[in-house]
Amino acid sequence: MCPYCEDFARTVLLLGQLALYADMAGADLDFVEVVSPSLAVSLPEPPPGTFPDDSDSAEDS
Repeated sequence: MCPYCEDFARTVLLLGQLALYADMAGADLDFVEVVSPSLAVSLPEPPPGTFPDDSDSAEDS
C-alpha cells in the first residue's frame, strides 16, 4: 500500500473507531468533541480511484 493510501486508510479507521467510542456508555464526549474535528481536518484527499467519477446525469439537468 502506498504511504499516501496508508495515511488515508489510517485516518478513516480512526474516525470510525472514534464514532464507535462515542456511542459507548460512559464515553468521554468532551474528548470526542475535541478530537473529531482534528481528525476530520487531517483527513487527506482520497487516493485516486477510491470513489467512482462523479458523473451523475441528474446533476447535469
